[in-house]
Amino acid sequence: MTSSTASSTAPRRVVLDTDLGSDVDDVLALAVLLGSPEVDLLGCTTVYGDTALRARLTKRFLRLAGREASVVPGERETLTGRKVWWAGHEGALFADLDTEPLDDGADAPAYLTAQVAAAPGEIDVVAIGPLTNIARAVQADPGFAGNVRHLWIMGGRFGGAGDPEHNFRSDPEAAAIVFGSGAPITVTGLEVTTTVRLDAADVGRISAAGALGAALEAEIRQWWRFWNTEWNTPHDPITVLTMLVPEMFAFTAYGSVGVTPDGPDAGASAFTAGEGATRVTTGAGPREVAEEIVRRIVTAGS
Repeated sequence: MTSSTASSTAPRRVVLDTDLGSDVDDVLALAVLLGSPEVDLLGCTTVYGDTALRARLTKRFLRLAGREASVVPGERETLTGRKVWWAGHEGALFADLDTEPLDDGADAPAYLTAQVAAAPGEIDVVAIGPLTNIARAVQADPGFAGNVRHLWIMGGRFGGAGDPEHNFRSDPEAAAIVFGSGAPITVTGLEVTTTVRLDAADVGRISAAGALGAALEAEIRQWWRFWNTEWNTPHDPITVLTMLVPEMFAFTAYGSVGVTPDGPDAGASAFTAGEGATRVTTGAGPREVAEEIVRRIVTAGS
């Protein structure tokens, strides 16, 4: 497992689907993308809860990094009608988010289907929140699963005991639709992401990376106060790295993932080897991955 350098080929065209604003890992994933010269970030879609607020917050972080991209608010409610979990601190560190303009035009599922239909096999979608927008895109356009280059998903628990992972548990019906769509998918679950931590030394390096770094430090420390801890798990940036530096990770062969759509185990996930278009991330070097995350975030802010 080794770090990567910028690709000499054409930039990878990416759309980020995110519930940015609650767990700090979403904005860290955005920063990793912004600090990756091999990425052409076409746009972002927001999902789950107050998606307009999430979109304005995404716009603010793009502006702090000196970047522009489309940000399209998406599905507020889950397919299942499950209550949206809301930490209460989303956007709290910025008093003037209402000054950030929202993009006019299509809703998020329409934006996603239009982007991949315009360039079949060329656009990767990184999905790091509940999968409601992606499921709606699958339902709206039967060609979506075949048009997307690859879906890179943070979600699930594929080994060991424990409750279902948050993204799948929040909208299990949506997750079941996405994994049943036939789209090519790499999914990274808790058994890998929870091996990686960002600590005070990492945050110190991030905080020195200009206006973006200072804002990220404030968001991180807000999350730490919320959980009364001095470290956090960068679930979503790890998922971004599975796309950008796959040599840093181990994966299963391709098979299928099933997600329990309802009942007491709603959101539980299981991988079955064999026929299918989904692979699961199975391993990484925790410190190496953390270093790569910090390096790319510092690049974004410098």
